[in-house]
Amino acid sequence: MANSGVFTNIRVYWLAFIAYWGIVLFGYDTGIAGGVVSQANFQKHFGMWPNGVKDTAKVTAVSSNVVSVLQAGAFFGALGSAPISGKIGRKWTLIGFTFIFAIGAILTTVASSPSNGLALIYAGRVISGVGIGGISAVAPAFVSECSPKEVRGRITGLFQVMVATGVMLSYFINYGVSINIVNGARIWRIPFGFQLVPAGIMLFGLFTVKESPRWLASVGRNEEALNNLAYLRRKSIDDTDLLHELAEIEAAIEEEHEARKGLGWKEAFFGKGNLIRFVIAFVIFLLQQWCGQNSVGYYAPQIFASIGYTGNKNSLLASGVYGVIKLVATSLFIFFGVETLGRRLSLFISAMGMGICFFIIGAIIKTHPPPASSSTDVVTSISPASQGMAAMLYIYVCFYSMGWGPLPWVYVSDIFPTRTRHFGLAVASASQWLWNFVVSHQTLLIEQELGYKFFLMFATVNIGAMATFSLFIPETKGKSLEEMDIIFGSVSAEKRNADVAKFEQALDNAPEIGSTQSHNLSDSKV
Repeated sequence: MANSGVFTNIRVYWLAFIAYWGIVLFGYDTGIAGGVVSQANFQKHFGMWPNGVKDTAKVTAVSSNVVSVLQAGAFFGALGSAPISGKIGRKWTLIGFTFIFAIGAILTTVASSPSNGLALIYAGRVISGVGIGGISAVAPAFVSECSPKEVRGRITGLFQVMVATGVMLSYFINYGVSINIVNGARIWRIPFGFQLVPAGIMLFGLFTVKESPRWLASVGRNEEALNNLAYLRRKSIDDTDLLHELAEIEAAIEEEHEARKGLGWKEAFFGKGNLIRFVIAFVIFLLQQWCGQNSVGYYAPQIFASIGYTGNKNSLLASGVYGVIKLVATSLFIFFGVETLGRRLSLFISAMGMGICFFIIGAIIKTHPPPASSSTDVVTSISPASQGMAAMLYIYVCFYSMGWGPLPWVYVSDIFPTRTRHFGLAVASASQWLWNFVVSHQTLLIEQELGYKFFLMFATVNIGAMATFSLFIPETKGKSLEEMDIIFGSVSAEKRNADVAKFEQALDNAPEIGSTQSHNLSDSKV
């Protein structure tokens, strides 16, 4: 079969498919808890209805804790992933964190006792969070390092498609449980236990993929790097384009080693051209978490109840539709838009659209307040105003999915060089989880205190901060990972071209490398 079209990068897509099952867990775990805790039978089983009367303050506190402790664990998992993945590689780091996640998932699934069941759920969520945090930091780096620049934005952007897939699954599993299971431990055991399915797929699937060629080259295992790069590109190891790509990688690594011998956190942050990259990585995820999407995503049943979709069936079904729209919109953008509009324009349009939608929702709630505000209250019909607000939420998530959903991960994966990428992704992921924790823990309290101003707050952040930020960052569309050093001033274009030429000449003078091994690759072609 000729190596043309989509099949040229089929092995890279397979690697992304496997690595990003961990991101399905990311989406699933963030969406599942709010729906589980919103169900009256769960609340009653764990003592949130004393004397048969709902204790709203306790429900809010438990909901916030069950959702947010995952983010607390993820923060530490993301930070710890940097030295681990730098030492043992991307593949084995992912295997380790997936195993940790599975332990936490088992704890949340077996919890049943009214006296200590919540403690088990909290512990399981923290442990799962450590696994999710590590996966969220390492998986984008792994995929980005293995992807050719022509499709890197699309492939790394699959991260958000898998997040949306996980969120959608969580909503519909909660919906299915709510209408088919009246009481008993299965109300939370089925949603929590399902986590083990994508975890198992990822854990076993990782044994079918190759280690990152860029990481192998960065630790001096150049022969393995050449073989793995040739395998991923489906080319012979003496192919001219392949050798040029390897020369670029080695040139960049050589420059990084020379400039940053004995790299630590201080050098990683303050090396030439690096500080601004870390600032961008931290701020872009701070803003992403305050755009309002995670508040809606984590507490979708409660948010839809606040605009009039009350009762388990209405609120959970509306949440499920939201999840479907998010998945479809994200997929369309990743496959058809991410390499067309560019990063900056997509982020700007996304922020403006989200802000406008939230301003409209806030105005409608102010002028046409819904008749009930609890997901367990029931109304006989949905008012036109509530339907209009739901439509705005659905349009909002389309704007989110075309920019601020997938692109922060793509952008941060774009801008860091090989030697500091694991630090950069760890800082980005830690920022994501830190602000994720703050937002998830405070959302219900903020919504109860602010009412309609809840949506106006997020609208202001979207337009005032996020749209402005989008105009000040460099465009990275169509640039190789090695070209980022030139964009951010770490090295001049002249020096980079000279270093590439040096390594190309060295490869040309060592033809025996390709001649002795090329038959191995040709035998393995798909």
